[in-house]
Amino acid sequence: MRTLLLSFVTAVSLCAQDAPPYARDIDFLLTEFQKQAGALLKQKGVDWDAVRTEFTKAAGSVTTDTEHYKLVSRLLSQLHDGHAGIVQSKVKPDDGSKGRRFTGPRVHLVTSGGKVLVRAAFKDAADAGIKAGQEVLRIDGTPVHQWLDRAVVTMEQRGSSFSTPHQASYAACHWGLGDWEGTPVTFEIKDETGAMKSIKRVRNGGPNQVPVGPIFPPGDLKFVGRQSYGKTSEGMAYIHLRDVPGDLPAQLDKMLPEIGDAPGLILDMRANGGGGCDHAAVFGRFLAKGKQWGYYEGAGDHAFTGPMVLIVDAGVRSAGETIAGMFKEDGRAYLIGDAPTAGTSSQKSEISTPSGMLRIRFSTRTNMGRFNKGRGIEGIGVSPHETVPVKAEDLLKKEDTLIKRAVELLRKGFPEDVVDYPDER
Repeated sequence: MRTLLLSFVTAVSLCAQDAPPYARDIDFLLTEFQKQAGALLKQKGVDWDAVRTEFTKAAGSVTTDTEHYKLVSRLLSQLHDGHAGIVQSKVKPDDGSKGRRFTGPRVHLVTSGGKVLVRAAFKDAADAGIKAGQEVLRIDGTPVHQWLDRAVVTMEQRGSSFSTPHQASYAACHWGLGDWEGTPVTFEIKDETGAMKSIKRVRNGGPNQVPVGPIFPPGDLKFVGRQSYGKTSEGMAYIHLRDVPGDLPAQLDKMLPEIGDAPGLILDMRANGGGGCDHAAVFGRFLAKGKQWGYYEGAGDHAFTGPMVLIVDAGVRSAGETIAGMFKEDGRAYLIGDAPTAGTSSQKSEISTPSGMLRIRFSTRTNMGRFNKGRGIEGIGVSPHETVPVKAEDLLKKEDTLIKRAVELLRKGFPEDVVDYPDER
C-alpha cells in the first residue's frame, strides 16, 4: 500500500512538472499576487476567486509565447494597479507598429459635469477647427463615453493597468487617443455656437497625447528642470511641479527667492508623474526655517510661509500623490482639483515566472498608510478639499478654471477649520 501511495505522489509530481509552462506561469502569478497583495486586492474589491477561475481556464488555451505574453498583460490589469507591468521579457510580441511612432491627434479631453470637453487642441488640430471648451459627442462614430470605456480596455490589453476608475478615465482622455502614426480619428463636436461639426484628424507628431498639466498657465514662466514658476497676473506666486526629481528641494531653493514675496502661493501639481526625493525636505520649504510643524521642520533660506492652494488632478501619480497628501493631511495647504489623484502610490515587489520568460512588478501595500483615515493612497488617491470641475466657458476664453479658483481662495480666505497652518508672512 505504501509503495502504491508513493507511486501515485510521484506520478502527480511528474504531471505537474510536465504541465505546459504557460499554465504554470499563470498559476504561479495568481498565487503570488494573492499572497503578496491580497490586502490591496480586497480593499479594491477585486474578486480574486473569479479572476483565478477565468485565467486558469484561459491559460489552457495558450499555445504560443506571444499569446502567453498577452494573457499575462491582461491578468495584470485585473490587479487594478497603476504600477503593475512586465519589466523584463524574453518574448518580443508584435506590437503592430510596423516602424511607426506611437502618437496622438494633438487633442486632449476632460470630463466635466457628465460631458466630455476638449481640454486642449494643439497646432494643426486647432487649425482644423478643434478648440478647447468644445463638447465632444462622438469619436469615430461611437458615443464619446462608450469610446472612452473602450479605450481603457485597449490600453489594458496593451499592458497598462489603473489603480482607480478616475485614473483610467484620465488616461483614456490622453493616452487613450494615441495610436500608430498615420492612423485617422474623427471627432464629432458641438462648437461654442451649438453647431455640430465632424473633424477628421490623422495622428502625427511625437508624444503629443501625453498630458502636460495646466493648459493655460500664467505667462512669462521660468523653468528649472521640468518645473515652472512665476506669478499670476493678480500677483500670486505660482509653481507647477511636473515631476518629483531627487533634487526637488534644491530646485525649490532656486525658485522661491526668484518668486519673491507674494500674498499667496499656488502649487500646481497637475500631471505630476512622480519620481522620488526627500518628501519632508520639500514640505520644509513651506515652513519658516527651523519651525517645527508635526513631522516636519522648516528648511531653506527662502521658505514660503504664507497661505497655499494646491491643485491636483487624476494625473498626479506616485511620489506626487505623497507630497500632495502631506500638504493636505498635515494641514499646510488647501487642495482643489477636478478629481482625486490617481491612487497609485505603493510599495512594490518584482517576481520572475517559473518559465523565466517574464519578470513582473506589482504593488504589495499602500504608501502613507496614515492617509485617508488609515487606508493609505493606493486604490483611493488624495481627494481635494474642494472639487472644482473644469468649465467649458473658461476653456473657450483660454482661462484655467482651477487657477482662477485658487486666486479667489487666496484673496478671500479658506473655509474655516480646514487648513491648520497659520499665515506667517
